[in-house]
Amino acid sequence: MHRESPPVSPRYRAGWGAASLLAAAALSACGSGGGGDSAPAKPVAAGMLRLALTDAPACGFDHVFVTLEKIRLHQSSTALDTDPGWTDVPVTPARRIDLLTLTNGALQELGTTPLASGHYAQMRLVLGSDAAAPSVQPAGGQELPLTVANAGLRIPVAFDIAAGQTSDLVLDVDACKSVVPAGSAGAYQLKAVGAVFPRSGTAIQGALAASLPPSSTTVSAQQGGTTVRATRPDSAGNFSIPYLQPGTYTLVIHSEGRATGVVAGVPVDKGTTAVSTPSSAIALPESPMAVITGAASASTASDTGATQDSMVTDGEVRASQSLSGGDSIEIRSAPLDALLGTYRLAVPKAAPVKATYSSSGSLSFTADPLDAGKYDVDLVLRDDDGSAD
Repeated sequence: MHRESPPVSPRYRAGWGAASLLAAAALSACGSGGGGDSAPAKPVAAGMLRLALTDAPACGFDHVFVTLEKIRLHQSSTALDTDPGWTDVPVTPARRIDLLTLTNGALQELGTTPLASGHYAQMRLVLGSDAAAPSVQPAGGQELPLTVANAGLRIPVAFDIAAGQTSDLVLDVDACKSVVPAGSAGAYQLKAVGAVFPRSGTAIQGALAASLPPSSTTVSAQQGGTTVRATRPDSAGNFSIPYLQPGTYTLVIHSEGRATGVVAGVPVDKGTTAVSTPSSAIALPESPMAVITGAASASTASDTGATQDSMVTDGEVRASQSLSGGDSIEIRSAPLDALLGTYRLAVPKAAPVKATYSSSGSLSFTADPLDAGKYDVDLVLRDDDGSAD
C-alpha cells in the first residue's frame, strides 16, 4: 500500500460486488430450465422469499430508471443462462421505478413468493426494453439511454430458503457504482452493484448541518475501512442507515468543499443508534478539494516471461485515508469508465475531523492531521460476470 498526495496511481486489490435492481410488483415463482425425459425429481419442500428494494446514494445523477420484468434464481453460482435448474420469478405487472427515490433507508416492497428450500447463489435480472429500457439523467442534464452490460445482469448472492419459513431480505442497489461512464461522448452503462442482506430493525441515524448540501454529501457506516452501507441526507439534513448487523461502526461523512467527518465507535445492537439530533447537527469545516485522476491498467506475464500492460475497465477505484491509532477509512469510490478505464475522485486537502460516539449525543470533533491530504488508492477488480477477481 502506498500513500501519496493527489494525483496518485492506484494499487490493485481484489474486491466483490453483488447487485439488485428490482421494481415494485407482486411476485410468483415458476420452475424453468432443461430436464429432458428424465424421471421427475422428488418434490422439494418450499419456503418463502420476501423481497424489498432500497438504494445507496447516487453520485451525480438526478434519476436512474429501470423496469424489471423477471428475476431468475439458481442454487449454483456458475450456472449459465441455458443450464437447467433456474427458477423464474415473474414481476407482475412490470413497473418502471426511479432507484433514486429509495435513498436514505426508504423501502419498496416487492412482495412474497414461494421458493424451493436450499441455498441460492445466483440471481439474474430480465429488464425491460424499448420504451421500458433503463435510462439515467445526470445532474442538471437530459435523460439518456443506459446500456445494459452483460455483467450487469448477473448477481452473485448468498441466501438460504428454509422449508416452512420466510427469508426476509433487502436488496440494496448502489446506483453510484452501477451506472458507469462509457467513453468520452457522455454515454453510460449499467453494471449492477449492490448487496443482499437480512431485513432488521437496526439503524444509525443523525442530523447534519444545513451547510452540507444533500446532493454532494454521503454518510457511510464502515467496518475495517470498508463501507458496509451508505446513504445521503434528506433536504433537512437528516439521515438514516438501516438494516445493519450488530457490531461497532465508524461513521464517515464526505461533503464537497468540506473536511471529512468521522464518528468512531458507533454501537449497533437493537433498535436505532442516534449520533446527533437537529439541535446538535454535525457541521464540518471548509476544505479545498483535490482531484485524483488516472487510467487503470494491469500487468500480465507472457509465456516468454515478458510483461505487458493492458487496460482495465471493469472495477472501481477507492481512496482511503489513515487515522491516528491505526484505523483507516474509505473516503470516496468511483467506477472505472467502461471503455477508457479512467477514473476521477474529488477528495479534501484538509485533515479529517474526528469524534468518538457519545450516547448523550454530544460530539467533540478535533482534527486528525496524521495523513492530511494523503490517500491510499486501491483498484478493486471484477470478473466479466461481476464477481471478485
